[in-house]
Amino acid sequence: MKSMRIQKPGKVQEGIWFLGRKETGVYLLEGRNGSMIISGGMSYIVPDLLEQFEEFKIDERRIKKILILHSHFDHVGIIPFLKRRHPEIEVCGSERAWEILKMEKATLTINEFSRNVAKRMGKEEVYLEHDLEWRDDISGRTIREGDRIDLGGMEVLVFET
Repeated sequence: MKSMRIQKPGKVQEGIWFLGRKETGVYLLEGRNGSMIISGGMSYIVPDLLEQFEEFKIDERRIKKILILHSHFDHVGIIPFLKRRHPEIEVCGSERAWEILKMEKATLTINEFSRNVAKRMGKEEVYLEHDLEWRDDISGRTIREGDRIDLGGMEVLVFET
């Protein structure tokens, strides 16, 4: 079996996109009924995403869901921005992920680490231009082992590890 490491944003195959940057990105799955972002990457990729939506003619209004793979700061960065920009987006995560993301100490740490990495990457201005911080206004749906997310012609089966 041949492995593939995606180096740059773009279409992976029909209905699957890699967006963001080489070092941190997200996947966008497109179905007939809408799209879903897999993972949340680092917060500083928001300007890249906005440019890529335009460049690749991706209608961000079709994004119906975001799937949190786990609650580490480098996997939830774009979620506050997108959820506030499109409040109708349903954010899906495990019970444990939501427990962590509801803890003030955890979100303060996520915000601090995210800002530090943005600064290290020379992207601290992103925080002046966009609302990226985790606060208590983000909530969503708890998903479990065996749940299925149907996008219309594309279905995601949840495995909890």
